[in-house]
Amino acid sequence: MTESMQQQAGSTAESAASISWYAVYVRSRHEFSVQQQLTSFNIDNYLPAVERLRRWKDRKKLVTFPLFPGYIFVHVENRKDAFLSVLKLPGVVKFLSLRPGPPDPVPDAQIEALKNLVACGRDIEPYHYLKQGQRVRIKWGPLAGVEGILVQKRGQQMLVLAIDILQQGASVKIDAADVEPV
Repeated sequence: MTESMQQQAGSTAESAASISWYAVYVRSRHEFSVQQQLTSFNIDNYLPAVERLRRWKDRKKLVTFPLFPGYIFVHVENRKDAFLSVLKLPGVVKFLSLRPGPPDPVPDAQIEALKNLVACGRDIEPYHYLKQGQRVRIKWGPLAGVEGILVQKRGQQMLVLAIDILQQGASVKIDAADVEPV
């Protein structure tokens, strides 16, 4: 085999084994334990979590909850052995895909926008998945550049960030003057 053919074969193998984000479905209430296991095996992962005030008869406490219960994101190569190393972990059920076959990657832009949304510290709530509506981009502030769908809920403007593979989203209150059409 010539050197150029070897380089082509090598670059094809590299592109086939590119690193992407994938959504993983986990057993109920196993999100944090799966995250710990992934981290201990040096598998890059992201579990979007929010704090909420919970009240009991005798006390109040801030409790951390997964933003998307039952799901965690992993950043792995597009290879069977990488998928298997995640699937073998206790609590992991399956990788998500929109159709039968290999798992579908989650766009990097959606993960980065989700990280920015969670990091901004605002009151974030899960939001039912929306496919239609006006796409907007926040012009300034800590969420500058984040794109989502502008909706109105209970008289307030909300930016909804959709995570396509989960068919779910997250919403945050915004001022409609802070956004521009995409």
